[in-house]
Amino acid sequence: MNRNDKIGIVSCSNGQLLSYRNKLEKLDARIKDLGLIPVWGNYIYELENGINGSPKAKAKELMQLFQDENVKAIFDISGGDIANEILPYLDYKIISGTKTKFYGYSDLTTIINAIYAKTNKSSVLYQIRNLIQSDSDNQVKYFKNSILGNEFDLYNFSYSFIQQSEMRGVVVGGNIRCLLKLAGTEYWPDMHDKILFLESYGGLVPQMITYLSQLKQMNVFDQVTGVLLGTFTKMQKAKYRPTIQELLKNYVTDDLPIAFTNEIGHGSDSKAMIIGKEYHLTTNT
Repeated sequence: MNRNDKIGIVSCSNGQLLSYRNKLEKLDARIKDLGLIPVWGNYIYELENGINGSPKAKAKELMQLFQDENVKAIFDISGGDIANEILPYLDYKIISGTKTKFYGYSDLTTIINAIYAKTNKSSVLYQIRNLIQSDSDNQVKYFKNSILGNEFDLYNFSYSFIQQSEMRGVVVGGNIRCLLKLAGTEYWPDMHDKILFLESYGGLVPQMITYLSQLKQMNVFDQVTGVLLGTFTKMQKAKYRPTIQELLKNYVTDDLPIAFTNEIGHGSDSKAMIIGKEYHLTTNT
């Protein structure tokens, strides 16, 4: 992207509270300071109970942004629970034919993985609201260098191996709870020879046991080339045991590579993960 390019701003999951208006006005100003022109969607704010518009209306608006040649990227600022309701109303053939990149995190895991499953097109796990949060100085720098420039600050992350020492494959996944909403649907990505990335904001040990058990019962851990764990915010903050790393080992064989990064997840200092891109992670770097 270049200065003076337009970017779409949408909320495909839960609508934003009206009390967030001042923060979103600050985000609008920050985007303009970066030289970009934000095009705000019509379904940003909550109407009631998280609902911000009908799924058909939100999908239509998203498709209009994908088809607008002047919009170079689409950033979803939402999260929550309801993004998957729009999946049947998206035109994946049109999305496949555009250069427009979709960015979002958390519940947008559903849309990001659906796009990959239906089109092989990559999208990015990243929350643009990080530009105005506690790590804003670094986030603005990363954004300038990587999204407006040709460097990779936003996409380069440190990691360490918990098991084995190398993994290679196209990355799929995202928020563990939201990814599993796609199970049994046409939007579930093929897991064969993939790196599975998993992170979470909420959920404690019992919930993680549920999610990992489901992945195990779906034979996912027999299909992937490795698992990369991001941050599990509430579990890490409360220092719950067993940790997510310890739990995962109960569900996989000793020869499946496992790595962990503290730099991708729900934190305001989070970097970005490209879903649908091949990664090669190794200790030999």
